[in-house]
Amino acid sequence: MIRTVTKPLALLAALAVFTGCKEKAEKTEAAAENPAKPEVHLYALDGGTVQVNNLEIFAQDSVYRGESTTFADAYYVIVHPKGTLMWDAGLPEALVGLPEPFTSPDGNFTVSRPDSLAAQLAAIGLSPEDIDYLSLSHTHFDHSGHAESVPNATWLVQDTEYAWISSPEMEAAQPDMFNAVNDLTKVQQISGDFDVFGDGSVMIKAMPGHTPGHSALYVDLAENGPVLLSGDLYHLKENRLHKRVPVFNTDVDQTLASMEAFEAFADSTGAKVTLQHSKEDFESMPKAPEFLK
Repeated sequence: MIRTVTKPLALLAALAVFTGCKEKAEKTEAAAENPAKPEVHLYALDGGTVQVNNLEIFAQDSVYRGESTTFADAYYVIVHPKGTLMWDAGLPEALVGLPEPFTSPDGNFTVSRPDSLAAQLAAIGLSPEDIDYLSLSHTHFDHSGHAESVPNATWLVQDTEYAWISSPEMEAAQPDMFNAVNDLTKVQQISGDFDVFGDGSVMIKAMPGHTPGHSALYVDLAENGPVLLSGDLYHLKENRLHKRVPVFNTDVDQTLASMEAFEAFADSTGAKVTLQHSKEDFESMPKAPEFLK
């Protein structure tokens, strides 16, 4: 009787061990095929305000003639387990504390900035020294303001953008834009799409046309899903709807091709598109001490 009872129990025990091993192997295989998303946080910070006094320059025709509007000027900090990336750099910090907003000599823009980089980073528990990587959607003045204020950061820049902004022609024609980045010494030139941390969660997407090396940024947040930051591919929702191209873009055909590629990528990933100059989009994003994750 003892043997009769023991044998089935032994078989059951062996079966349990086998089943457990099989389940463990299946879970391991599934985890390998579907690894957990890294814990990525996205902070939206205020790089100033751009009052556009002549909106007509944001289309190739006269559709905006006589109109004006106000743009947000956001920049972003992406905190990843492997490092911290700053995307764009707002308006020049020299604007902070001015008694009145500054109007550009051509009268097209009136700009202001409420606070410094250091103060805004402190609100999310960081300092300029904590930024490991800097990437600018492009090097226009409203995206490169504090670029030289992150001393430890490596500038990730499209090779076409670097060649354009660092040229003698740009130094002569746009000295303020040139000087905003010319003292950056830790530079990594990239060509095309670039996986910042090597796991697909933070991707620089080449979208040329606004400038030669203009880019957008894809961020896959663990809990909230993917976000696609537009750079200046689109300034206005109407420009996105009607594929309108500003008169000051460096290449209209490149811009239109980038718009097509951007929309296809947004559709394929299900990413939420954020227009960086949209006040509505910026105001809808959580601010410090809140954050997207």
